[in-house]
Amino acid sequence: MADVMNVGVFTSGGDAPGMNAAIRAVVRTALARGISVTGIRRGYTGLIAGDFINLDVTSVSNIIQLGGTILKTSRSEAFRKADGRAEAARKLADAGVDALIGIGGDGTFRGLMDLTNEHRVPVVGIPGTIDNDIPGTDDTIGFDTAVNTALESIDKIRDTADSHDRIFFIEVMGRYCGAIALEVGLAGGAEEIAIPEVAFDIDSACRILAEGRKRGKTSFIVVVAEGAYEGGATAFAAAVRERTGYDYRVSIVGHVQRGGSPTSFDRTIASRMGCAAVDAVASGASAQMIGIVCDEMALVPLADVCSQKKEVDLELLRVARIITG
Repeated sequence: MADVMNVGVFTSGGDAPGMNAAIRAVVRTALARGISVTGIRRGYTGLIAGDFINLDVTSVSNIIQLGGTILKTSRSEAFRKADGRAEAARKLADAGVDALIGIGGDGTFRGLMDLTNEHRVPVVGIPGTIDNDIPGTDDTIGFDTAVNTALESIDKIRDTADSHDRIFFIEVMGRYCGAIALEVGLAGGAEEIAIPEVAFDIDSACRILAEGRKRGKTSFIVVVAEGAYEGGATAFAAAVRERTGYDYRVSIVGHVQRGGSPTSFDRTIASRMGCAAVDAVASGASAQMIGIVCDEMALVPLADVCSQKKEVDLELLRVARIITG
């Protein structure tokens, strides 16, 4: 590949706290290498439309602490079609973009693979998603912040649950992946955790609650990933009440998990990944994702990322069930 003189950067799919830190790192690392940076607004939608801006040092000043993404994001139906991808490649060529860095999750990476396979655009991906469901990396940008946001809510709800001797079913994000539920359930001392990866037994949950009451417990927290039970936490709680008659409340943490100032951890890995992504494209790498494995940066083929599934750490569920009191 010829020398990279202009690198494009965009964010796509669901926003994740720390994306701005990654953008900042890409821009400043590139400029330090003498590479100009083209920012692409609104993900693949903006790529097709040619919604491009020049990014300089000032453009990314004072953004490391901000949630969301200054480049905006979207999901593009047009990019799913071959003519949409061809138009995107033309827009990149017209703008003189030599390589493309995409920050997002599985859908973002599949789009990058299509661009490089169909139009030979050099691409590198940075994993940014609160779900931490991307194989090839221990952590994704935004996961730590989302967990801590949900945990803060659970801690506060536990106070009112205890005051009213009540069961709370708390729904956290995770339609297909239970990583957030596992982390916050264990850290928040939940009496039960429901995740999509494990077939859930309502009778078992009812038994856990009944046994707790026999021991004198008067309040309970049940953490439910949104995809763990059809109908979510609301339907799950109703099913438990039908069997037990227990009074309950449901709290859905919702999209607040996507927002807010990123934690130190997310800012740090985002900065490291952004820097590594520029180093990768400058060295001629393509069709790779920047991962973090055992606290070391790693290049992972996007083909492997897109063809594999990351398994959640079920050890967390085992530990949570052992130490539930």
